[in-house]
Amino acid sequence: MAHRSPLGRACDASHTPPLLPLKPRPRPGPDDLPLAIATPRTRLIVILYPQFDSIQGIARYLDSFLGHLPADAPPVVLITGRLLPGLGPWRGVEVLSIPVADNRLGLLRWGWAARRRLQQLLRERGPAQAVLLHMPPLIPGLLLPPGLPLVLTPHSTYLGISGRFDPQDLVRSRWNPLSVALKRMIEHHLLAQARTVITLTERGRQELARYGRHDGIAVIPNGVDLTRFHPPADDARRDIDVLFCGRLEREKGSAPMAEVCRALVAQRPGVRIAIVGDGSDGPRVRAALRDLAAHITWAGRVPFGEIALWYRRSRVYASTSYYEGLPGTCLEAMACGLPAAVWERPFYRGLVVPGHTGLTAPVDDVAALVAQIGTLLDDPTRAAALGRQGADLVRQRYDWRRLAVQVLQACTAPPARAQGAPVTAA
Repeated sequence: MAHRSPLGRACDASHTPPLLPLKPRPRPGPDDLPLAIATPRTRLIVILYPQFDSIQGIARYLDSFLGHLPADAPPVVLITGRLLPGLGPWRGVEVLSIPVADNRLGLLRWGWAARRRLQQLLRERGPAQAVLLHMPPLIPGLLLPPGLPLVLTPHSTYLGISGRFDPQDLVRSRWNPLSVALKRMIEHHLLAQARTVITLTERGRQELARYGRHDGIAVIPNGVDLTRFHPPADDARRDIDVLFCGRLEREKGSAPMAEVCRALVAQRPGVRIAIVGDGSDGPRVRAALRDLAAHITWAGRVPFGEIALWYRRSRVYASTSYYEGLPGTCLEAMACGLPAAVWERPFYRGLVVPGHTGLTAPVDDVAALVAQIGTLLDDPTRAAALGRQGADLVRQRYDWRRLAVQVLQACTAPPARAQGAPVTAA
């Protein structure tokens, strides 16, 4: 089936064959990290993502994926910006760093430099099996040379993150309508160019359909690095009652989070709350909760290697997010044995199962969510049972050792004529 790009001619979308379950392989140890060299029989996989110097979900996704590549994986080249200290090395992965300036033109300049470096790489080492692009951001994809075996992973779309996919208006977008329209046009163009699209959830597949993409789709969820995220040996060390973890943005529910915090303190004068993360709405939220300093610990941006410690110190994970791909912090918290209290949103379905792995409340019903959090705090035995069941569910469905193999299969499977049905791996 041909997809019409608003920025170019029609191009054929491809369809990958069904993904076959493979035996999971253990994560490589620190002494097993040779760099693989491309040969005519081991064509490269190239990954482009400029923002590996942040703690955003995509960087954490890629860090876990690269850390769980199977021993027989093709050689991988990561073209990125600056790496945070402590990331890598990853077995079989060569890192090419291109600095990203912290200004409005930074991504544009990085995109042009990455394009030139990619072209040089392919001239020297031959055609790639796949060029894997994660988005957002969008600009690097717009600057890619034509004719690549492009595998696109949209962790979110501007249709969804701006609130335009939902029938009800849950949040006022931080982008003006013209900006959203332009971003959606770029997304439509990139989706039309992609050989395969990897989306994290069924909701993501539905968003892709609104862009006209119906085939050549693999639904592969986000995962958890179980070597990092696991329950503590001693639950007595959980000295934080409620943990909020994620970016402080409108679409992530920063405003209702502040309301929940205020209501919890009003009802429970001894409650201890931790907020991990920051974002464009951070100053407003901190100002709104300034008088609750005795009850709230502001952790800010926490390095990759330290985030698990916050989960293991906490008793309940709470979130008021309106939009996620597949919520990575919720997965990590559940892997560490926390019960979750969240809104009733599609991206939590099958993950936060009411009465089994956590509790839910209607969207924007602050009183109901506070009551659910209170239920978990007042009944530690039930909360611990939900936490154990959540950790079991994560181990069964979201282990990166298995998911990394599925992502590789989606990247390397030969293209086939689309038959109209998406490829699904779960």
